[in-house]
Amino acid sequence: MNLQKILQSIQSRYTSLPDDCIEALLTNLTIHTHPKNEILVKEGQYSKKVFFLIEGTARAYYYKNEKDISDWFAFEEEFISPIVSFFSDKPSAHYIQVLENSIVGEISHETVEQLSKKYHAFEKLMRIVVTETMLRQQRRISSILFHSAQEKYAQLLVEYPNILEKIPLTHIASHLGMTLETLSRVRRPKA
Repeated sequence: MNLQKILQSIQSRYTSLPDDCIEALLTNLTIHTHPKNEILVKEGQYSKKVFFLIEGTARAYYYKNEKDISDWFAFEEEFISPIVSFFSDKPSAHYIQVLENSIVGEISHETVEQLSKKYHAFEKLMRIVVTETMLRQQRRISSILFHSAQEKYAQLLVEYPNILEKIPLTHIASHLGMTLETLSRVRRPKA
C-alpha cells in the first residue's frame, strides 16, 4: 500500500497538510482489507472510528421494520463514519458496510481529537469532511421531501455519476425513498 498515494488523495480532494501532521497521521492510521459485504459497524455498536476508503465503496444504512434503508454512500477517497457514535458517544444508529472488496484506512476518535488540537490544517480537514457530509445529507432530505421520483434520480446521477456501476439498484431505490419497481419505471420511461 502506497501511503504517499493515500495522502495525496486526501490533500488533493480536501486540504493540504504540513509534513509533521502527515507524519503524525501516518503513525496513527491503520489500514485494513475488507471483503465484499463485510459490516464495519453494526447498529447499536459503539464505534469511535472514521473510515477513509482507499479502494472500494461503502454505505451507511438503517434496518427498520424488516427494511434495509441506505442513507449514505461513500466512494474511493471519501470518508464514512457512524456519525452519532463517533461524535456523541452513543450507540450507532447505522450499519456501515463495504459493497465491494475494499481497502480502508481507519482513524480513531482519539487521534482525530489530538491531531485537531495540534494542527489547524487537520482540524480544517475534519471540518471540510463534516461540512461536505452535512450538505450531502441536506440535499438528500430536500430531494426526498420536495422532488419527484424522476428529479430525485436525476439529482443522484449528477451527484454520483458512476453510482450505477458500484451500487446495487435495491440500495439506490431505498436511498431515494422509493420502491425498486418505481426506480425501474424512472430509469425506463415510456416513449
